[in-house]
Amino acid sequence: MSNFKLDRTAFKPQTMADAGNYKSYYLKMTWQERLSVTAYLNSVAYQYDPNKPPRINRNHFSVKNLRHNG
Repeated sequence: MSNFKLDRTAFKPQTMADAGNYKSYYLKMTWQERLSVTAYLNSVAYQYDPNKPPRINRNHFSVKNLRHNG
């Protein structure tokens, strides 16, 4: 994922129509490429190393049995 780099000077005010033009660009990518871009943007937003993402704390989750008795 080192081939992605966020250019903070590339952003500009735009209309809704201009912003919608990116949809066709991302739809041309495979789902794996889109997932890779998403992982990179998450690492930038949450400030972690994209090659070593933080682990999920599984103590915050619980499993319930959905089977009904009978």
